[in-house]
Amino acid sequence: MSAERPNTSAPSASQMWGGRFARGPAAIMEKINVSIDFDKRLADQDIAGSKAHAAMLAKQGIITQADADAIRDGLDRVKQEIDSGAFVFKTELEDIHMNVEARLAELVGEPAKRLHTGRSRNDQVATDFKLWVRDAMDRMDAGLAALQAALIDLAEQHTDTVMPGFTHLQAAQPVTFGHHLLAYVEMLGRDRGRFRDARARLNECPLGSAALAGTPFPLDRHMTAEALGFNRPTANSLDGVSDRDFALEYLAAASICAVHLTRFAEEIVLWCSDQFRFIRLSDAFTTGSSIMPQKKNPDAAELVRAKAGRVVGALNGLLMVMKGLPLAYSKDMQEDKVPVFETDDTLALCVAAMEGMVRDMTPNPKAMREAAERGFLTATDLADWLVRVLGMPFREAHHVTGRAVKLAEDKGVKLAELPLADMRSIEPRITEEVFQVLTVEASVASRQSFGGTAPTRVQEAVKAARERFL
Repeated sequence: MSAERPNTSAPSASQMWGGRFARGPAAIMEKINVSIDFDKRLADQDIAGSKAHAAMLAKQGIITQADADAIRDGLDRVKQEIDSGAFVFKTELEDIHMNVEARLAELVGEPAKRLHTGRSRNDQVATDFKLWVRDAMDRMDAGLAALQAALIDLAEQHTDTVMPGFTHLQAAQPVTFGHHLLAYVEMLGRDRGRFRDARARLNECPLGSAALAGTPFPLDRHMTAEALGFNRPTANSLDGVSDRDFALEYLAAASICAVHLTRFAEEIVLWCSDQFRFIRLSDAFTTGSSIMPQKKNPDAAELVRAKAGRVVGALNGLLMVMKGLPLAYSKDMQEDKVPVFETDDTLALCVAAMEGMVRDMTPNPKAMREAAERGFLTATDLADWLVRVLGMPFREAHHVTGRAVKLAEDKGVKLAELPLADMRSIEPRITEEVFQVLTVEASVASRQSFGGTAPTRVQEAVKAARERFL
């Protein structure tokens, strides 16, 4: 495809800017100014926006249909070159917009010079970037749905697998493993909702805002907006070129999502340890030690836990870039893309790794059950029984239960193993019936409130989650 290139060199940056600049930039200026190394990711979006713009210009009689056809065909050839790897990106042309336009001029000549009528790089880049972020949000939604599916599948297999639930990382009450997993399904559902909400606000097209004030050409901005899948054009040209809320919202949603992933990653790290032994990960998601041959480290989970720092850092970085910028466009805003691109790479990798670990993990119900037997996890069930059966005020029941726990601890027995006589020494009205609620299975089965951990509720929640999220 390189044979198709004319011998004439592409326009320089100063030629692209026009007659105001007689000389090219200093080397250091070119180095700080150039963005093609990272904004070439916008190639597909830039070409799509240019095709929509050219088609609109022809419909409005601003350029001829013949010129629009030549531009369209030329842009298709540029895309083919980029997709095949034959395209030569040039730093002297600064960015993806100039690189595409310069190559288009080489391919089709004079019509290419008419493409930029009625637009500026300011509205062009805002449009390209919005399109890219919109695509990233759609990809992220699909990735999070796949992770939810993995969690729901595993939860369905363990609707009645008893494990300790924790508060303050202290064993608190028995829950089921399926119930625990579904908590993360809910978190991820909110993450998907945040991306979708941000996508809805994003979906206004800046193209036609030009540099900042609009244009005297009779553009049909609704036509280009519709062609590019936007709901409407932006209502204010100043806002259209200077808004980066969509990038900030993407990074904010990504940061919350990354934090959610770290919470689950931390639990995977704990559950894999010898102190817990709740799950096992295969060699596919663990590594060994260079000195301790017995070690099997959950490195994938640890790295997910760590990489959230990059995502949150990207949000903070772009917030600082945008802080205090007057309207409309400033070159500072060129720094908006790298944090978004890096966040997309990082979060997509983390989501895929989490899905892989969920699919890979082998739960250990025996270890979970044994852990649930330790720590007097059915103490609340005793207190609830005292309230429900004896009519005792809860605060008094709490006190009675605390004394029973202390006595069982002193005797070295489980609460359910404390003799009835000992219980009656604390509260004479306690009957043999109390032991029916002191097993961990009875405890989880009793939690029948909506959203509770009872196996029947978890089964219902699994079904509902499939309907809501998948």
